[in-house]
Amino acid sequence: MLSLLNKTKNKIGASVRFVAASKDTKDFEFFKSKEGFEFEIKEGQDKEALRIHGHTIEKHLHDAIPSLKIENGSTEEAYALTEGLLLSSYRFIQHFSKPEQPVFKEVLVAPHTTAAQITELENITKAVFKARDLVNTPVSHLNAEQLAAAVVQMGAEAHFDVKVLEETQIETLKMGGLLAVNKGSIDPPTFTIAEYNPKNAKNKKPIVLVGKGVVYDTGGLSLKPTPGSMDTMKGDMAGAATMAAVVYLAALQKLPVHLVALLPATDNRPGGNAYAPGDVITMFDGTTVEVLNTDAEGRMILADALAYSKKFDPELVIDAATLTGAALRAIGTEASVIMGNAPDTTFEQLEKSANAVHERVVRFPFWNDYKKHMKSKIADLKNIGGPNAGMISAGKFLEHFVKAPYIHMDIAGPAWLDAPENYKGDGGTGAGVRLLYHFLKNQTN
Repeated sequence: MLSLLNKTKNKIGASVRFVAASKDTKDFEFFKSKEGFEFEIKEGQDKEALRIHGHTIEKHLHDAIPSLKIENGSTEEAYALTEGLLLSSYRFIQHFSKPEQPVFKEVLVAPHTTAAQITELENITKAVFKARDLVNTPVSHLNAEQLAAAVVQMGAEAHFDVKVLEETQIETLKMGGLLAVNKGSIDPPTFTIAEYNPKNAKNKKPIVLVGKGVVYDTGGLSLKPTPGSMDTMKGDMAGAATMAAVVYLAALQKLPVHLVALLPATDNRPGGNAYAPGDVITMFDGTTVEVLNTDAEGRMILADALAYSKKFDPELVIDAATLTGAALRAIGTEASVIMGNAPDTTFEQLEKSANAVHERVVRFPFWNDYKKHMKSKIADLKNIGGPNAGMISAGKFLEHFVKAPYIHMDIAGPAWLDAPENYKGDGGTGAGVRLLYHFLKNQTN
């Protein structure tokens, strides 16, 4: 990660300055200066365009110069440009025997950028990179126990409490969904509870964040149809990575908000005594679920965690999960699907934050008509609906287990990219971290 400073130095590898927009001015232009390169960027561009400019600058310079100076322009423009530049500096190089280190080391920003803004930008970048690292790490290096250990480390660094429940404790709690999905694995499941509760918290009741932590998904006995469909399944725990990173960022920023993250984790494999289509599972809250597809495993582990959230008497529950291919097919990688029964004002605030950070969301209907898709002939519910509206029927399944106002985020589209896309990179993107941080920050203003 690049360092970010608010002071100037005598020798700058390159500088950026903002100029007035004109018909003859391109989005940005390179030209030589005494200090190296300079860039001109049009004023009045939206923040997302500036983030993408930051990516383009980093792309051109990361192997060429040691430092970059950003000057002129408004604080908001400088902030957006720097954010895109910093997020573009991510490299997943942990598994190279001889990783290449970029020359580009630091960004120097104009004096009008405050120390608080610099700290926030660095903390946002750190949190997004934490999420990306977790999503990109293969299951050979990140099983459920290792994911839990990573959250423990994040808690130690940012000063929030983390408790990890192991298999015997999960059995005592009778979390049938999590235990069922884990039956085909030789590695035990974990259930991680991360809590950030500052003394000056403005919410009397906590906001609970629930994240799907399937560290690898073969589909179980309902094996995924082609080998290519498994290549990226190390990223099926992106929801857990996102929620852990959100708590980490809130704690680093000392937001006055009480948060609890619940992170059920396991892999989903067809080995051992794997749960099978036709099985009936009794969940943590006593609900019985007929399993018709073992590849609909995310909702099984989330349901236990969502039911467990009742213990905290939350004011709001939000989950994030790479839950359905239906969400990806509906709106692509450009946005997350959201739905739920929280007040419209809460959804409006979430949508406003999504637009501000350009992690856009699309709210889908959540009518009770969709409940019938999940009715079973032999149990309370079944774990998969029909061929239509799969992202909504999955959300209605999950809603059954939540007693507080609820928002479901299906991040199957934006959480993983198969090809590089500006400052989002490729592979794990950390989708949802900036969005939920912005949303929580606004809750405390």
